[in-house]
Amino acid sequence: MIIERAIIPNIQQTLFKGKAILLMGPRQIGKTTLIESLLAGRKEKNIIFNGDEADIRQLLTQTTSTRLRSLIGDSKIVVIDEAQRIADIGITLKLFTDQIKQVQVIAALELAASINEPLTGRKFEYMLFPLSFAEMVRHHGLLEERRLLEHRLIYGYYPEVVTNPGQEKKLLKLLADSYLYKDLLALGQVNKPALLEKIINALALQIGSEVSYYELGQLVGADNQTVERYIDLLEKAYVVFRLPAYSRNVRNEIKKGKKIYFYDNGIRNAVIGSFTPLEGRTDKGALWENFLVSERLKLLHYQEVDAKRFFWRTTQQQEIDYLEERGGKLYAYEFKWSATKWKSKAKTKFPKTFTNAYPESKTYGVTQDNFEDFIDIII
Repeated sequence: MIIERAIIPNIQQTLFKGKAILLMGPRQIGKTTLIESLLAGRKEKNIIFNGDEADIRQLLTQTTSTRLRSLIGDSKIVVIDEAQRIADIGITLKLFTDQIKQVQVIAALELAASINEPLTGRKFEYMLFPLSFAEMVRHHGLLEERRLLEHRLIYGYYPEVVTNPGQEKKLLKLLADSYLYKDLLALGQVNKPALLEKIINALALQIGSEVSYYELGQLVGADNQTVERYIDLLEKAYVVFRLPAYSRNVRNEIKKGKKIYFYDNGIRNAVIGSFTPLEGRTDKGALWENFLVSERLKLLHYQEVDAKRFFWRTTQQQEIDYLEERGGKLYAYEFKWSATKWKSKAKTKFPKTFTNAYPESKTYGVTQDNFEDFIDIII
């Protein structure tokens, strides 16, 4: 099953613009397949180096522009897969952009922290996520993807999971057990794997809720700084991402709060070992929220929309699930799994504290009836 990735046109527009292209994302997300699709049909000669191979790592480490020219010959596109495995890969990429300007270099890597040399002004960065609702709609239509909604909330959108129906549990457990921590451990910055596992389990049980580093530390037996550092590493490995609190006008708004979501529902459920059908779950609201926020993130990234993302809450526990600040305007969204509570946008209720403080904001309710508008177009 070949599923066209939404990011391909974005990358094509930046080829041969004098900058390195960095394609980032977690393991098993389809970076190699995307590169193959990107190169298909192009007339330029290309060469692919794989950082998993020891001799390639040696050749591309502490190298020179002269040596690089001899390695690539007359190739015009150079791909470095598994680039995070190559020491000082940032310096090598810098040599390409500064000294071999007629060549387009593309590096695929799995850790944001693995580029050790600043490439300011020398790179285009692209994040590759698990497959998106919008991509699957374009693949087999809205009706089919709507029918699969509850399935996606449980098993997510990892390409291998989507393309191998019937093997979802096995594949997700393999992903969670074999790949989730591998790159973090390779960095040498995680000296307590058991603690990392406790933290990620705690985060999986708190999606949709405000996260306190202090409370997490009390739960897992670690200090605040260690908890925050490990969460930062999980972000760099593209396992989770943070959503900050929005605060501008109201005195009792929470200012330093944060929520933490998983990039993929399937990985979240694999972490806690629960693949129970949606009808029998008590966390369906949290799964729905994680799905919508992560899908919105994919949409904004692939459409290259400049937007800041938040949640909103007061000390009196008034809250709004999700906010966006874009184009000088504020947009507020409330999520409900059950569409029966909101029959129309006009009946969607938002806290008066918020609407009074931000009267120009636009408000939307997102339910099963209209969710595709939220994750397939910009509203």
